[in-house]
Amino acid sequence: MLPWDGKPYDEAMPLREIGQLLPYHSHVVVDNVVASLNRMVDDANAGLTVFYDSHSETEKHAAPALKYTGLFFFRGKPGAPFAVIAPGGGFSYVGAVHEGFPYAAEISRRGLNAFVIKYRAGHGGSMATEDLASALSYVFQNASTMQVDTHGYSLWGSSAGARMAAAIGSHGTVAFGGRPLPKPSAVVMAYTGHSDVAACEPPTFVVVGDRDRIAPPALMNTRVAAPRRIGAPVESRVYPDVGHGFGVGHGTSAEGWIDEAVQFWKNQIRERPEPACEKRNDR
Repeated sequence: MLPWDGKPYDEAMPLREIGQLLPYHSHVVVDNVVASLNRMVDDANAGLTVFYDSHSETEKHAAPALKYTGLFFFRGKPGAPFAVIAPGGGFSYVGAVHEGFPYAAEISRRGLNAFVIKYRAGHGGSMATEDLASALSYVFQNASTMQVDTHGYSLWGSSAGARMAAAIGSHGTVAFGGRPLPKPSAVVMAYTGHSDVAACEPPTFVVVGDRDRIAPPALMNTRVAAPRRIGAPVESRVYPDVGHGFGVGHGTSAEGWIDEAVQFWKNQIRERPEPACEKRNDR
């Protein structure tokens, strides 16, 4: 669950200081961290699986860095669509405690299923995106057991994680070694410098703070304009007095953005019974 793989931790560190482990993130709210961790504790105590090891022992033996990878599951209503959330961390660490678990807890409270991916950190964006493609394949293969609907799924990512989500949205899972799967019904991108755009883009919801010096609003606005030019539905928000890595935005002008993103996702499911890119490719 903690951000850095293979590093020693001070087990006496109070949770109020956990932000020290997240150098690329701001506004780490301990109450949000604790609430999402307690949600997993409650689920585990109820006998529910909270972590899925999505790679076999053979795969992990061949690639030892896969040891720490997998999916944390925050259940919504059985049979509801699912989101996969890729936290950021500059591909150096995985900031799930700040912008993974709290997102998933919010999404699941709204009746939707949510997974948080723990991907390989320290190996660059391509390998991390391969892990996301592999995780999606795993969810599709086990959807019946997990009681999730594969129709209308969404991808969420923040910072480096948003690069991963957007790359899958643009180029599909096969481009990153996954099974051939439908593209997501929506991609939710938070504060990222990602600029790549494909000929066909899924509906996209974008958020950033106006004081973000890592992914400035001007940079994100350039990315927002590109899918709009090819007709993809896009909504974007720029929040005042907020910097990079604000997570759920509790106590800032960004508070409530998760609700807006979830509503955008739901709207895409209702308005587009098939992923938009698949429909266009059929013509």
